[in-house]
Amino acid sequence: MNGYTAAKRPLEDAGLTLPKKILKPSEGWNALNLRELWDYRELLYFFVWRDVKVRYKQTLLGASWAILQPVFAMVVFSLFFGRLARMPSDGIPYPLFVFTGLVPWMFFANAIGQASESLVANSNLIKKVYFPRLCVPLASVLAGLVDFGIGFIVLLMLVAWYGVVPSATILLVPLFLFLAVLTALGVTTWLSALNVQYRDVRYVIPFLVQFWLFATPIAYPSSLLSDPWRTLYGINPMVGVVEGFRWALLGTQVDPGPMLLVSVIVTLSATITGAFYFRRMEKTFADRV
Repeated sequence: MNGYTAAKRPLEDAGLTLPKKILKPSEGWNALNLRELWDYRELLYFFVWRDVKVRYKQTLLGASWAILQPVFAMVVFSLFFGRLARMPSDGIPYPLFVFTGLVPWMFFANAIGQASESLVANSNLIKKVYFPRLCVPLASVLAGLVDFGIGFIVLLMLVAWYGVVPSATILLVPLFLFLAVLTALGVTTWLSALNVQYRDVRYVIPFLVQFWLFATPIAYPSSLLSDPWRTLYGINPMVGVVEGFRWALLGTQVDPGPMLLVSVIVTLSATITGAFYFRRMEKTFADRV
């Protein structure tokens, strides 16, 4: 105690006081307090950079996995769905059609796998230091943008290989990427918080991702459905993301309008409710993790 007093006295003599922040357990539902995320932006950047380095640490192929995963999936889908099943592709070469859907999907699937386990993986840090817990799953989602960027470059090369000339709608690609980030964040805020309370959630996630893959129009076009079923198909938020990417980049004739609107509504609902649920449960993370 004397050491603390001696250290504090020079500040008091200079008319300065030590900053204080009192932490109390919250009760019930809480405000999102997004300003706090901005205050801890440097810590968020550190988490993102750490996740990027850990992802490629001690790997034989490094960042090449960001290319090999969608390329191998494209080859398998093209063989079984394109050649054997003769699946339509809205007038687009089938390999390009599939790869355009796989690039945003791989970002989403990897975000779910990494961010849903992020709180448990960082249990030692959560127990010892205070910071906005939302930084942890958010950093895992944002770290996946590196893989997306690498895959998107390969996608542009594939677009040039097939001689497809993008129209002005390519400028909308960042908006659909933002929708993919929101979708991933909405899902992972729910799953990461649930995973702290119920550890068997980690066993559900692989089955969820596998089912979600085939429930998303990657190997087949959504144009196989007629309205109003095609519009209702947008309840799966990744439908709007994937079809939006194809429309913006490849100029497909299928307008994703109403279906995209449904996907946006579902994404916003999942993100907002997930954030509030995360905030409600985060006061228990240190005890349960």
